Amino acid sequence: MFRFPDSVTFDTAPAALEQAAQALAQPQPMFDLGGCRQFDSSLLAVLLELSRRAAARGLRCAFQQPAPNLRKLAHLYGVDAMLFDEAADTAGWPEGRRAPARLLRCWALTTLFAPACRRVR
Repeated sequence: MFRFPDSVTFDTAPAALEQAAQALAQPQPMFDLGGCRQFDSSLLAVLLELSRRAAARGLRCAFQQPAPNLRKLAHLYGVDAMLFDEAADTAGWPEGRRAPARLLRCWALTTLFAPACRRVR
C-alpha cells in the first residue's frame, strides 16, 4: 500500500504520481490518503491518472481514508463516486462495463485539470 505524503500540491504532484505509480504493480493497487492533509485539485489529477493507468491494466485503485475536504473537493468536481465509491466501477455503464480508460483520461485532461495533468504527465 502506498501512503501519500502530508502535502500534494501543484508543485509536488508530479513526484507524488511517480512514487504512487509503483503501487500499480500490485494485483490490487491500494493507496492510503490518511496522512495527506494539505492538497489542492492537483491531488485529484494524480488520483484520476492512477485510476486511468490501473483501468488500462484491468485493475481498480482503492483510495483509503480520504480527508473530508478531499471528498468535498472531489464532489465539487463530480469525481467523488469515481474515486471513492466501490459501486462506481460499473455504475452508469451498459452491461456492467467500466468507463473506458481513454474516456477517463480525456475527461480529466479537458474538463478539470488540464494545467495540472500536463505537469503531472
